[in-house]
Amino acid sequence: MTFSILLVDDSMPMRAVIKKAFMAAGYSGSDFHEAANGIEALERLKKIWVDIVVTDFTMPEMNGLDMLLRMKEDDLFKDIPVVVVSTQGSQEKIDQFMNSGAAGYIKKPFTPEQIRDMITNILGEPHGNEQSDNPDNDFDF
Repeated sequence: MTFSILLVDDSMPMRAVIKKAFMAAGYSGSDFHEAANGIEALERLKKIWVDIVVTDFTMPEMNGLDMLLRMKEDDLFKDIPVVVVSTQGSQEKIDQFMNSGAAGYIKKPFTPEQIRDMITNILGEPHGNEQSDNPDNDFDF
């Protein structure tokens, strides 16, 4: 099974790191879409269907929490799981996201295994449960 994943982060290099972590975690056959902030993500969601949204918290124009709240108000987007990947690690922020309907929270830095475990809990196993045998993939992001 492959997934359509929307990566939302104002840092293009961080989106690349998250995508690489997904690929190392066995999601290399998935379709990846990107947005630089919550407004851009909501616009992308009007044009594409995704299985899951992975977002940062702190972004210009519209942060991850405001984007999540807007998604939950929209009948087309309210059931799309949203996972927050952020340096915002206070329990208050985590509770705020989870109480607003986030499907999960991963604190940066993270490992591909953390990504795989979270996504597997939400969507199921990646296609063929592929694991990379590349020793260079044994790193934290």
